[in-house]
Amino acid sequence: MTSPKMNQSDVQLQRHIQKEEKHDRRTEYIFGRILHWMERVIAVITLLALAGNLILECWTFAMNPGRLSDLSHILHSMLGIVVGLEFVRMLIDTTPANVIEVLVLAITRYVVLAHEDPWSNFVSIACIAGLFAVRRFLIRPDELKEDLVEEE
Repeated sequence: MTSPKMNQSDVQLQRHIQKEEKHDRRTEYIFGRILHWMERVIAVITLLALAGNLILECWTFAMNPGRLSDLSHILHSMLGIVVGLEFVRMLIDTTPANVIEVLVLAITRYVVLAHEDPWSNFVSIACIAGLFAVRRFLIRPDELKEDLVEEE
C-alpha cells in the first residue's frame, strides 16, 4: 500500500539525515581539535608566565638576601608557581587524578599562607579530606588515568 513516491522521499530523507550526521561529526571533530590546540597554547603561555615569575622572584631574592621579611612573599609566589604548574599539567593531561591534585594543592596553599581562624582551617582540611575520599571511594582506579576530554 505504500507508493513508490513515498519510498523515494523516505530514501531521500535518510540520505539527508546521514549527510547531516556526517557534517555534525566533522564539525565536532574540527571544534574538538581547535579546543585541544587552544588548551595547549594557554598551557604554554601560562608556563612562560610562571617561568618569568620564578626568574623575577629569584632575582629579587638574590638582590636582597638578608631581608627575611620577604620570605612570606617568596613562599607565596613559589607556592603560586607550583599550583600554576599543576594547572598546566591538568590542562595538558585532563584526568580526574590531575584535577583532584590541583584542587588539593590550591586548598593546601590557602591553608599554609592564609593564617585564618581555626574554623576556616578546619573547613579547608575537611575539603582536602573530602577530595581524598572522592578519589579513593568514588573514582575507580582505571578511571583515574582516563582522559576527561575525548580526543579523536
